[in-house]
Amino acid sequence: MVARRARGRELAVVHGGNKTTITLVCKPMNPSSPQAREMADESMVRNLAAQAEAIWPQERPIFERNSRPPPKHVLDVGCGTGEITKRLAELFPEATLTGIDLEEPHLEKARQKLPEATFRRADALALPFEDESFDLAVCRHLTQAVPDAKKVLAEMQRVLKPNGRMHVISEDYGMLWCHPTELDSDGFWQRIPHLFGKAIGCDLYVGRKTYTYLHDLGMKDIAVDYVVVDTLRVARETFARIWEAWRDGYTDSIVEYTRTPRQEVEQRWREMIDCVRDPRGYALWQVPVWTAVK
Repeated sequence: MVARRARGRELAVVHGGNKTTITLVCKPMNPSSPQAREMADESMVRNLAAQAEAIWPQERPIFERNSRPPPKHVLDVGCGTGEITKRLAELFPEATLTGIDLEEPHLEKARQKLPEATFRRADALALPFEDESFDLAVCRHLTQAVPDAKKVLAEMQRVLKPNGRMHVISEDYGMLWCHPTELDSDGFWQRIPHLFGKAIGCDLYVGRKTYTYLHDLGMKDIAVDYVVVDTLRVARETFARIWEAWRDGYTDSIVEYTRTPRQEVEQRWREMIDCVRDPRGYALWQVPVWTAVK
């Protein structure tokens, strides 16, 4: 007997040359969140906390530079557990903050962190707000996880007031590497994200395309800063926690969708994480932070 699983709701079972197709009953994937399984995993909570710890010290000055006068109404698109919403509340104490996300468990954690803000379950591809509602629209670590990054940016533009500002961390998985490792890290970062993104319908190299998307929307004063998450600027343990969370949340999916042997995937994660912790190792994640004015 041989069972072949397709990426849908059918299971093909072959026994003695006879093929039987069984329809599986399973929870449908949210079309706006192809990575819903990974986003809902407990590793994502750890990931969001470690990423905020690593990135915020370099990101805060970008907000400070671009917030004169300070915004009165702030939207956090894909707010997750509220790690950055809370920091924005501290940075802009007079502002009204609203966060949206598709994962209700994450929103519950956000409400506990920041009860004075408004958190609601909503889709970044169809924001439930009137036109010209916010002075600042923030979106971090989301555009690479949706099927249509341009639509997310267009929705953010729609809800911004005239002269409102957009702040977007648009990830690009071609901007990571580390050394030394037995298996060259480029064999992971320059290959696996392409295969994985193609399989699930997301663009894991969207960071390099975001300028064009903002330009085509007619946004003004487009700028990019690069937050450098590396083993010279960020504590090695913090960096290692990020990659450990990625490993824990994505290994099964990488094996499933890229057909890369599990042994290889696990070895690559192990070597890269060890490299981060190795005093003679160097690891880098360049994080593009795009800003623009409506």
